[in-house]
This record gives sequence, structure tokens and C-alpha cells, in this order.
Amino acid sequence: MAERAILHSDINCCYAQIECQEHPELRGRPVVVGGDEDARHGIVLARNLLAKQRGVATADTLADARRKCPGLVVVAADYRLYMDVCARARKIYYDYTDLVEPFGPDESWLDVTGSTRCLAMSPLAIAREISERMRAELGITVSVGVSWNKVFAKFGSNYRKPDAVTEITRRNYADIVWNAPVRDLLYVGEATERKLRSSGMATIGDLAHCSDYYLTRRFGRTGLILRAFARGDDASEVKPLDVERCDVEREAKSYGNSITFPRDIVDDATAKAVTWMLAESVAQRMREGGARARTIAVGVRDAGTFRTFSRQRRMPCATNITLELAQAAWSLASEIWRFTEDFPARGIAVRGENLVPAADSLQMSLFDPEPRRAGLEAVDAAVDDLRRRFGNNCVVWGPKAWCADTLAMDAKRDNTVHPVSFFHR
Repeated sequence: MAERAILHSDINCCYAQIECQEHPELRGRPVVVGGDEDARHGIVLARNLLAKQRGVATADTLADARRKCPGLVVVAADYRLYMDVCARARKIYYDYTDLVEPFGPDESWLDVTGSTRCLAMSPLAIAREISERMRAELGITVSVGVSWNKVFAKFGSNYRKPDAVTEITRRNYADIVWNAPVRDLLYVGEATERKLRSSGMATIGDLAHCSDYYLTRRFGRTGLILRAFARGDDASEVKPLDVERCDVEREAKSYGNSITFPRDIVDDATAKAVTWMLAESVAQRMREGGARARTIAVGVRDAGTFRTFSRQRRMPCATNITLELAQAAWSLASEIWRFTEDFPARGIAVRGENLVPAADSLQMSLFDPEPRRAGLEAVDAAVDDLRRRFGNNCVVWGPKAWCADTLAMDAKRDNTVHPVSFFHR
């Protein structure tokens, strides 16, 4: 059986590079894509290579970025443009394989195992041709990693930037991968890196050679999984992409939205309005995705320390009903935080998790108000239909209407989706 051939393609400095391609006058200048400073989203979302070389980092405040790099050009994000370019990039990938799995909008894995024989090209030649076509057809550069597994292919695309192709083989991986810092391994974040380093594992090779006993005792099953990745023992498949939907055919693990509010939240009325708005968006997206949540989670970010405090609750019955999720979310938010001048909140997040298909039958209690739930589902269906036709703000729930600041907001369209970082920072 032929060994797998996996590519990982990463658009270099994606958003900033696309802006420079779209606006030639920006070329040769340090550029960042920044958030809305008036709405307190004033951070660096992406930066080009020149800005990076001058010390500007993603998530820097724009004020800090300007201090590091006088003459910095800040442009507002144009997500429709970025998504259009990323979709066109994926169409190029389809010319080589139908096994394409996005890892964010600007990165994708490609399984070209079967394509090498059909095209009479080696995996390395396919990677180089993709890189050349990106430059010629879209005017952008990519870094491509080539390997026999997804983890090492991702490592390869990060190994040399920008505009490079790196092959990680069974002959060279020990020299290249094992000598790299352990943080360079996929799925090793800041907290895991600290824990690994405190255990004497500074490089990926150190992790690869660690014993079963120590890893299990120190990290549990996660340690064994990370060691397998460090050794290249990753058999996970590249999941195919649905060309019509331009989305990965995988089950969502959760549905969530978060918001950094334009001003500190210091009263219950505003906090309730924001919480209901986010919960309503989560419920609407779950209905569209055909899912119900068994668990609701809420996070509140302190305006002073930027620390996030979160809590979750198991629902009596899996649900995607707006009223049930919003009431539960507000109950949790009230338990987590006192919204007063002495305890200002910067942002709130709501997430539905522990999902089940909406088509599954529900285990009801003898005392569950099933007729009432059926009525609420009918209300949600009617509201969803109106919003599809006339926009998400054509119908609003009472708590949102009580707060003028929320009336112009569209949580489903405008705010952060799947706020994993919000809950775990």
C-alpha cells in the first residue's frame, strides 16, 4: 500500500497580504489589519511581513503597534474579500484532489495520495505547482508542507516562511522536527508548553522519547497523544470538503458567540440584553445546523484585569429553543458576575455544547411542559423565517429592546463565532 502524501498549504500573512494585493499603493509599507478602535476592538488582527519584521505582533493593541512601527498603515478588515480569495485558493486545490480540509480560512490540508499516480507528479512537485499557481493566478504566496501525516505537513508549512515548500520525510524528520521547540508541534499551546518545559521537554524530540509511565502520570492520555504526534504517528484522515457549501463535512462540537461591548457593562439591564442577544444567536445557529445543546456555558470578562470567569450548566433537556437558552444563560451570568460600577465587565460569551442532532427523539420527564415547548419551537421557526426574509433585527426580544446599545447590533452577523479563546484565555 502506497504511503500517504499530505500537503498543508498556508496563505502567508493572509489578511494583510490580500489587502496589499488589492491595494497596490500599500506594497512596500508595513501594514496591519486592525479592529475598530471606537468599538474597543482596536487590536492587530493580521500583519504583513514588513510589520512583523519591525516587531508588530498579532493581538497587539493598535497603539502599541504604532509605537513599535512608526509609519504603520492600519486598514479595516474586509472579511468578504478575504473569504472570496480563500475560496478561490481552495478551488485551485480541487484541481489536485477532492480531499481538502480547511484549518481556518487561510490554511488547508490536501490528501494527494491518489493524485500522484493520476497526475504522474510527486507530492513535492504538486506542492510547488500549487505555490506557483497561487502567485500567478491570485497574486498571493503560500507556504506548503509535504509529509506522510497531517501534523508534520503542518509543521512543514510553518518551518520556512514566506513562499516556501518544505518536505518532511521519514529520512529527515528527526533532524528537522525533533530539534524544534516543543511549542512548534501542532496542538501544543502556551499552557501545555509551560507544563512540558517544566517537565524537562524543551524540544519535540524530548517529547518523542518520553516514557509511557511519565507521560501518563504527568499528562494523562493527552501526553500519549502528543508523543504520538511528535513521532509522526498521526493517522487522522483529511476530511473532504463539500464544494457547494465550501465547508468541512464534520460535526460541530459547539455553537458560541462572544462580544466585547463598546463600553463597560455596569448594570443588569445591559448585561441581560447582551446575554440574551448572544444566546438568541447561538440558538438560531444551532437550529440552522440541526443541533440541540445539552449544556450551556457563559463567560464574563473583567474590564480591569481582562480575566474571564466562566460557568456551565447541564440543561434539563437538550434544546435549541431561544427562550430556554437565553434564560439559562442569564441565570449563569448573574451567578458569575455582579454588573455594577465596582465590577465592570468588558465582554460576555455564550456557548451551547454537548450537542445532539435535532432530529433525535428527546427523553422527556413526566412533568416536562411539552405543549409549551412545542409552542416555543413554533415561535422560533416563525421568527427564523422572518429574519431570513427581512434581516436579523426585524424581530427582537424584549431584553434587547430595553438596551439602546444592542438595537444596532446583529450578534449572528457581527460578533465572534466559537469563542474558544474567550473561555480559555
